Amino acid sequence: MKYSKDNTMRFWTLNYTKVFGLKTFCMILILLTGSTHYSYSNSDTPDDADVEEKGEEILPGAYQMDVYLPQLENKRIAVVGNQTSLIGTTHLVDSLISRSIKVVKVFCPEHGFRGDGDAGAKIDDGIDDKTGLPVISLYGDNKKPKPELLDSIDVIVFDLQDVGVRFYTYISTLHYVMEAAAEKGIKVLLLDRPNPNGHIVDGPVRTPGFESFIGMHPVPVLYGMTIGEYGQMINGEKWMKDSLKCDLTVIEILNYRHKDSYSLPVPPSPNLKTDNAIILYPSLCFFEGTMVSVGRGTPTPFELFGSPDFPRKEFSFTPVSVKGATDPKLKNTVCYGIDLTQNDRRFKRLRLDYLFEARDILYEKYGEKWVDRPKFFNLLAGNDQLIMQLNSFCSETEIRDSWEDDLKEFRKIRKKYLIYE
Repeated sequence: MKYSKDNTMRFWTLNYTKVFGLKTFCMILILLTGSTHYSYSNSDTPDDADVEEKGEEILPGAYQMDVYLPQLENKRIAVVGNQTSLIGTTHLVDSLISRSIKVVKVFCPEHGFRGDGDAGAKIDDGIDDKTGLPVISLYGDNKKPKPELLDSIDVIVFDLQDVGVRFYTYISTLHYVMEAAAEKGIKVLLLDRPNPNGHIVDGPVRTPGFESFIGMHPVPVLYGMTIGEYGQMINGEKWMKDSLKCDLTVIEILNYRHKDSYSLPVPPSPNLKTDNAIILYPSLCFFEGTMVSVGRGTPTPFELFGSPDFPRKEFSFTPVSVKGATDPKLKNTVCYGIDLTQNDRRFKRLRLDYLFEARDILYEKYGEKWVDRPKFFNLLAGNDQLIMQLNSFCSETEIRDSWEDDLKEFRKIRKKYLIYE
């Protein structure tokens, strides 16, 4: 008999039914399978999210090779990828080459092709040691592929693991890749991946006048879309210059819904090392514009926050120079603060209480200068209103109410481009 999953199940069913009887076997089956499909919630705070875990394995678009390989045959391919561009444990580039797909160059985003560059650091072009392919950085002075770099390209394959946060720069890289491709009449094949924060739409929507590489589009901090859905929105809302439209094809994720919990197999960047850091990142990143450290230069970045001026409690940390954070804020300075490494829940919305706690401690000594990089803080927020609300000691309700109309409008836009339930 030819082996298959169905035949194996049939074998066990027949034999165990004979031993235990049908009723008992069914009860065993329910007990064995029930643990793979359940929901849970933590009711400690109203910010906890209801998360459902499913038995079906979530398979990113890169895994659907039978769908997209025919579109790449006899074509010259450029890959936009990094260390997250994996099929199992094999890099997408290696998988394509092993199947005789003609990959001619690689473009990489912030942090580089192997994902070990500091946040905001200049990434140099180079050669990939394993394949000998030219690797061209799309960060620093060359955020958009130059036209001459696309002269020999028929298709761009885009495969980056996003985290669903406006100021995480991979969606900005997507924008520029789509725009450059549209100008040259080149097709973009986007291999979609789950958004670990895909169940949340929250935070201030970026307003005119605050455009930057960490806020190119009028979307909230948490936009609740996969990078494939986001690419469709860039196209549909005509956000590229001259209202260009890219020839975009999204290779969909199998068995994915926005509310599903998803653990990233590889850190998407050096300072988002864990699922917990990715959950906390959208709420803690605002501290990058203040006197407060988020733990860059420690083993647990974005899983804690603190300052030398915080009360000297039992928890302390000292940022030091490490790979991926060579010059961290408050380097070699003992900081006291809040340890969030034991957080065991996703959130339904952006957390403001961390900002309130730090402001309440620092404002008394520093006043409004506790936000020591106000311009950068405003680019993260997407407006100059949040900083004024914090310094005016507005309540959380007042701050959230100021976002609501913009969020309602964004949800209407978002709905047009959703692929997944």
